[in-house]
Amino acid sequence: MGNRMYVWIAVGLAAGAALSLVIPGLDLGFGIAIGTAVGVACGARPRPGPAARSGNRGSGGREASALTPPSDRQNVSSGSPYEPSIGFSRAVRVGNQVFVSGTAPVWPDGHVSPDPVAQAERCWEIALAALAEAGGAPHHVVRTRQFITDRSHQQAASAVHGRLFGDIRPASTMVVVPGLLDARWLLEVELDAVIA
Repeated sequence: MGNRMYVWIAVGLAAGAALSLVIPGLDLGFGIAIGTAVGVACGARPRPGPAARSGNRGSGGREASALTPPSDRQNVSSGSPYEPSIGFSRAVRVGNQVFVSGTAPVWPDGHVSPDPVAQAERCWEIALAALAEAGGAPHHVVRTRQFITDRSHQQAASAVHGRLFGDIRPASTMVVVPGLLDARWLLEVELDAVIA
């Protein structure tokens, strides 16, 4: 019983919303995170048994830790009009870790360049500005993700990524997806960092 697993599923449909559901009496709990890119990822982590969880209940029988953010949490906003309505932050820092949400190539006036190189540069400009606001720098980046809408954008996305991270060499993933939230977006990026 102590080796139960918590299964999470990430489905990219809308910017940064997240849901989680733990089903009492079942050996599996399920969580769903909705991000800005279209894609699916699955994973599992150990979930404590009932004895370990029983003393940590908030109202309605839910675990208190799921309701109370860590005291060292810092939310970073980019000013996106979607942040309050969808309920996400451009970046979140907890302790020495920073997680930057899916970042699209939108200029302040709403303009989106049709050029994939310009879009990649704009995405990383926004993501790295959020990282800086959370106290990080490019050399703190440990993982990047790029979502491109067509294989033909791979070279542009790779060239910009290589220029920014060639000496840093974070773990990285590039995924071709059928589309993003706005049809003008050819790519979107995310990053994770550890500030030492």
